[in-house]
Amino acid sequence: MLFLLSQPLLFSYFRSSCSWRVRIALALKDIEYDLHPVSLIKNGGEQYSEEYKKVNPMQQVPALRIDGFTLNQSLAIIEYLDETRPNPPLFPKDPKRRAQVRMISDHITAGIQPLQNLYVLEKIGDTKLEWAQHFIIRGFQALEKMLQDSAGQYCVGDQVTMADLCLVPQVANADRFKVDMALYPTITRINQSLLELDAFLVTHPSRQPDTPPELRAKTP
Repeated sequence: MLFLLSQPLLFSYFRSSCSWRVRIALALKDIEYDLHPVSLIKNGGEQYSEEYKKVNPMQQVPALRIDGFTLNQSLAIIEYLDETRPNPPLFPKDPKRRAQVRMISDHITAGIQPLQNLYVLEKIGDTKLEWAQHFIIRGFQALEKMLQDSAGQYCVGDQVTMADLCLVPQVANADRFKVDMALYPTITRINQSLLELDAFLVTHPSRQPDTPPELRAKTP
């Protein structure tokens, strides 16, 4: 698999919440990049190919080739982008606020999302809907309380941070698994505010090159 890297190359799947986080970061920072779709379903999952294993030994998306090396794990990618391309910043200057950003991000990306991702659900079988709902509800009950202490317009104050990049894809997952979002007014309010921003809209799963036609956003 050879690519001419004139700009960053993102290995992504349209519906992957981990990939969506990184797409948002790239859009917010106005970083142009090439996209290489990796279907998690086609042919049993393209992420399991020997070709892709050379890109990411964990056989997951996303992976980002940038600055002469390859990164995987969405939060590591986002933090690298923020450290090397700092505008606009995705972390507040205040240490306590920065800690809150990391706390919320870790809560979502370690405490909720991995328990309802495709690989896990394939192992669960017929009860996968109930399984996913259980862990999203459990995580959102805690997250709602956390956000009541940290939120302004967004997850931590009035600045878009890495926590917001984690929140929006997870709410989309909750919608897919028919979680009643009326129970989480703070999460819902922040999510709606974020979805008004261009960076969240243009990177939406319904607007990706590999989005199936039946799931594409309808254009006027």
